Amino acid sequence: MFKSLFRIIFFISIYCGGFAQSTKNEITPAVQTIRGKVIDNINEKPLAGVSLVILSTQKGVQTDAEGNFLFGQVAIGRYQIQVSSVGYETQKVSEILLESGKEMILEIRLKPTINQLAEAVVKAQSSNLSGAVTSIQSITTEQIFRFPGTYLDPARLATAYAGVANSNDQANGMVVRGNSPNGIQWRLEGVEIVNPNHLSNAGTFSDRITQNSGGVNILSAQLLGNMSFLTGAFPSEYGNALAGVMDMRLRNGNNKKHEFTAQVGLIGIDVAAEGPLSKNSNASYLVNYRYSFTGLLGLMGVTFGGESITFQDLSFNFNFPTKKVGNFTFFGMGGLSSNTFAGLRDTTQWVVQKDGFDINYKNKMGAIGLTHRMNLGAKLLWKTVVAASGLKNEREAFILSKTNFQRYLSQADSSLKNKISFSTNLNYKINTQNSLKIGVLVTHQYDEFLASSSDLKSVGHAQGLIVQPYFNWQFSPIPKLTTNVGLHYLNYTFNKTKSFEPRLSLNYQLTKNQSISFAYGLHSQIQPPQLYFAQDNINSNFLRNALLDFTKSHHYVLSHQFALKRGSYFKTELYYQKIFNVPVILFNPTFSALNLVEDFTNEPLQNLGKGDNYGIEFTYQQFLTKGFYTLANATLYNATYTGLDGIKRNSRYNGKYIFNLTIGKEWERSKNRTLGTSLRLVWLGGYYERAINEEASIANKRLIYKSADAYTVKQPDYFRPDFRIYLKKSKDKYSRTLALDIQNIASYQNVSYSYYDILQGKVIRQYQLGLIPILSYRWEF
Repeated sequence: MFKSLFRIIFFISIYCGGFAQSTKNEITPAVQTIRGKVIDNINEKPLAGVSLVILSTQKGVQTDAEGNFLFGQVAIGRYQIQVSSVGYETQKVSEILLESGKEMILEIRLKPTINQLAEAVVKAQSSNLSGAVTSIQSITTEQIFRFPGTYLDPARLATAYAGVANSNDQANGMVVRGNSPNGIQWRLEGVEIVNPNHLSNAGTFSDRITQNSGGVNILSAQLLGNMSFLTGAFPSEYGNALAGVMDMRLRNGNNKKHEFTAQVGLIGIDVAAEGPLSKNSNASYLVNYRYSFTGLLGLMGVTFGGESITFQDLSFNFNFPTKKVGNFTFFGMGGLSSNTFAGLRDTTQWVVQKDGFDINYKNKMGAIGLTHRMNLGAKLLWKTVVAASGLKNEREAFILSKTNFQRYLSQADSSLKNKISFSTNLNYKINTQNSLKIGVLVTHQYDEFLASSSDLKSVGHAQGLIVQPYFNWQFSPIPKLTTNVGLHYLNYTFNKTKSFEPRLSLNYQLTKNQSISFAYGLHSQIQPPQLYFAQDNINSNFLRNALLDFTKSHHYVLSHQFALKRGSYFKTELYYQKIFNVPVILFNPTFSALNLVEDFTNEPLQNLGKGDNYGIEFTYQQFLTKGFYTLANATLYNATYTGLDGIKRNSRYNGKYIFNLTIGKEWERSKNRTLGTSLRLVWLGGYYERAINEEASIANKRLIYKSADAYTVKQPDYFRPDFRIYLKKSKDKYSRTLALDIQNIASYQNVSYSYYDILQGKVIRQYQLGLIPILSYRWEF
């Protein structure tokens, strides 16, 4: 198998290199346009007279009165643009990929500065988060397509950064600094939305529904613009999250010309279109549809281990700028997915207990919204978002009779979550040293939940408002110091719980290339619905845990960043999370809600548990310069919890260490052809499992844990190498990319979990995904 695979890679490499080499006599390179707008980072006013230079070409332009700029007839390739203006930090926008099939349209945000410091290395489409000075990563669509092992999913790309690990190969669950994936919040255009992932039961022990993860993101990477991923001590505009926030923004379509993209690969078939809506305005559209490759195979009767997996999604963004009443966008996304497992109708072929089950899972998700942005005078920016999102999951498991294969319902799970959100905020730039941001996010949330098995049941419904006003004052008391002071308030009207949360961050410029930062925040999060809806055994109409308070955490982060030459930096972050108000079971001293993902309980809970997460992260990143890039990081951490017995134990995701290395190289084989390769190595400390009482499990013919030995079994370390090779070819009017992405190229067996198998009568170790080759072809025109 390995020999055949490496032969494929070898011949593709030779073919790509030879194909590119054969056309070296071409003397006319394809050209394209780089254009966009430069705005103030605080009030988003267009900036006139800003100087922009493409470093490798020395081509230079200045922005016009509306902040617009244009570089015409630029040869395709990789570029860096230096942006400078009096009173603002000089920035270098890195990793710009210019292809013949699409114009490059940038929105560049400049930060005001009191005294001119060394240039700041940033990525295109940077965010404007007030108060974010630590624990934030900017994620670009170009990286999603270039890095190996991403499945074109921003959540999987996020695991290449320090402090972040994947919960399981089959899912995009993000374990941030030892926290459960349940601590993650997803946002779209600045408001909370429901779980935006297909197959939310993927990669779990019980095959049940999760809150914040799934097999792959519903929103195609074709639509994603600037994304911010926060991992701790969030600014005051963020609440109702303990571990991390994935803040997704949509890009606008090209408002000057129509462009199209088609992509075929193992993930699915993507088709996208964008362009102007009218010749008389700058309005634009962007639409994408995707259908899974596994779904196409399922239509032809092909299954994977007896499972039929399918998904499809549609997403869009319409942009309507006006001259007098601001800018409007209308956006939406929707997805359908299913996973059907048919048990074998021949008992002689039953190997594990799952072979004797039929399992049906369905998922429906949708979101739609409207945004408005308007400058009120020279110093004030007003933003408003209205959005509605909904998610419905259904799962049924039937055990098959060994005699006539009659089906008997053994598990039934369903959930319905709706959110209607309204967000509005004002950004006021008082002067160069002071700015103020005030806003409120109000969400009407409806939850309906059912989870039942032979001995447990959680069922109920709830609705209420989640009210989150906030403010942030950014000021510079001295030239090298930037301070953010903020306050966030969280109120859930369903059970009348509330929390006042102070936020503080400081950034001090030590030298022209060194800075030190500190951030603190008190953060809270609403409990998962399966905890609120635990059923009383006597009175089934009484929700015994409906009055649970938020889980809360004090976040402290200390950061040092050293900007190096040639577009690289080295960053160190030291963090501590003091978690309290954690739900625990009164009669089970080892239980803690910090270890839950898809599990539930019908026991009475109280907010008496605690947790401690602390660690240190080291990151070196070399942005793509002269055909080479590197992202290397190491995290040493400890994540523990304390139950009712007062004993500190390892939490479920306390892997102790995370090591990531991503390196890539591109060769310009001719004027219009580029060959690239990239490699990612992941090494994680093994997670913890509950100890299984094998003797009791055999005697009772069901899985029984050793109640006193919670999370004492450490899994072996996790190791996975991913590899990607691609060839880009550009003509005058279109560009094409052929890529081979191989996850776990070494086919290393990583442990997923252990369970007691009723059929085999022993404890079985389940493994994660092995080698998966993903061949794709992308055409932009």
